[in-house]
Amino acid sequence: MSRNIDYLHRQFTAGRIGRRDFLQGAAALGVTLGAAQSLLVSTAQAAPKKGGRLRVGLAEGGSTDSLDPQTYTDIYMISVGFATHNTLTEINPAGELVGDAAEGWEASADAATWTFKLRKGIEFSNGKTMTAKDVIASMNHHRGEDSKSAAKSNVDPIESINADGDNTVVFNLKSGNADFPYLMADYHLLIMPDVDGKADWQNFIGTGGYILETFEPGVRTKLKRNPNYWKEGRAHFDELELLVIGDVNARQNAVATGEVDVISRCDLKTVHLLARRPGIRVEEETGFLHYTAPMNTTVAPFDNNDVRLALKYAVNRDQLMDKILKGHGTLANDQPIAPSVPFHADLEQRVYDIDKAKFHLKKAGLSNLTVDLSAADAAFAGAVDAAVLMKEQAAPAGIDINIIREPNDGYWSNVWLKKPWCMCYWGGRPTCDWMFSQAYAEGANWNDTYWSHERFNMLLKAGRGELDTAKRAEIYHEMQQILRDEGGTVTWGFANYVYAMSDKVQHGPDVAANWELDGGRYVERWWYA
Repeated sequence: MSRNIDYLHRQFTAGRIGRRDFLQGAAALGVTLGAAQSLLVSTAQAAPKKGGRLRVGLAEGGSTDSLDPQTYTDIYMISVGFATHNTLTEINPAGELVGDAAEGWEASADAATWTFKLRKGIEFSNGKTMTAKDVIASMNHHRGEDSKSAAKSNVDPIESINADGDNTVVFNLKSGNADFPYLMADYHLLIMPDVDGKADWQNFIGTGGYILETFEPGVRTKLKRNPNYWKEGRAHFDELELLVIGDVNARQNAVATGEVDVISRCDLKTVHLLARRPGIRVEEETGFLHYTAPMNTTVAPFDNNDVRLALKYAVNRDQLMDKILKGHGTLANDQPIAPSVPFHADLEQRVYDIDKAKFHLKKAGLSNLTVDLSAADAAFAGAVDAAVLMKEQAAPAGIDINIIREPNDGYWSNVWLKKPWCMCYWGGRPTCDWMFSQAYAEGANWNDTYWSHERFNMLLKAGRGELDTAKRAEIYHEMQQILRDEGGTVTWGFANYVYAMSDKVQHGPDVAANWELDGGRYVERWWYA
């Protein structure tokens, strides 16, 4: 019964049902009238309120940030995108896939054709009604052989997209894909207005709860509430101000002194002190976030798998968990599928082993090794400290890691995908296919190890179209094994999202953990008490 009461709570606080519906629903669950009224009082006290200006201090953001959704890499741009636009689907606070601009979808028997029904009457902030043409133009913005979009791997399986009237979009895929609706929740796949067959991103007109007023890349963005937003019970603040505060100490000081209301990525070394301050609430969510050190497998010495294995054995994951994550996470095993993701494989955990590190160096024809590792805390809070620990851990194996401390600003455009070995993080992919397709598939724009493995790529296609659950489990188990033993990343930890806010800021009973800050949708889900 408690789950059903929680559901009623979420529906009421989101404004989707009224007092009478709440009482009737509670009565149907066997709750007495008196108890239901008490529940209603406590629920009503937590109901969203309109008004106020939310100021947010974000860890990421750089001077090279662009409004073009092809390019989004950080929480700053995810926040801007979700504030101003919608996607076809979204991950709700309970972690379930639900419709956003689409009210429903259905697949053919082989999952190769997907038909999405759009909600009627959705308007862009300029008054234009959203239609299937806008969705098609928005998807095509990321398609094509020359596309540099981070979401290209999501849309590559699409053979064609067609409109069936104004409110129906039909996707014909090259082969079956049981997870296709999940891919449509990607923060890159924002629905933009169609102008002469092209998606208009330059004017940044969206269907979301807020309208862009000013945008300063890597500095700040100001937005105001869209008075005609179509989604009930969302977009509660009158104004949003998103600030990039790259230094974690400055970020925590800003929320402690009331300069901002919410911050991302607390300093895990001092967050317990922040939590003691009056008026501050620290929260933590377990999702799919993981910390990696990707190697470019096309250049020496990382093109040799024995070198990669030597580095993997030379990393003490337990010590990194203790010193960097302070217990706010769980061990990872050189593959990206979190324990909470369906089809996670429970593989034998790789452990710190200097003898095995030396063995693989010898197999590679080396008695010692010197490599550069680029790091900045823009990668994740504590990335530089993690690099220092890795240097100390690897030394007994004859591996000298030369740490290059990179600037936070421009890290994602100047270091990641460019330097041979660097620190990185990944979050938010709730399915195996999505994670593998975007980060490990041959030719994917965000394949940050430039890794290509014939068997892995064959299994990726097979798993995508396999509808038998047991067979999919076997496929994804083997793929995780291949990544662990032959991939190009040192993946050492699944980290919790740890963030802080003024106790004036409220949200529903559940908070999504597919990306940080309620899946990046805090901008429309949260409110002031």
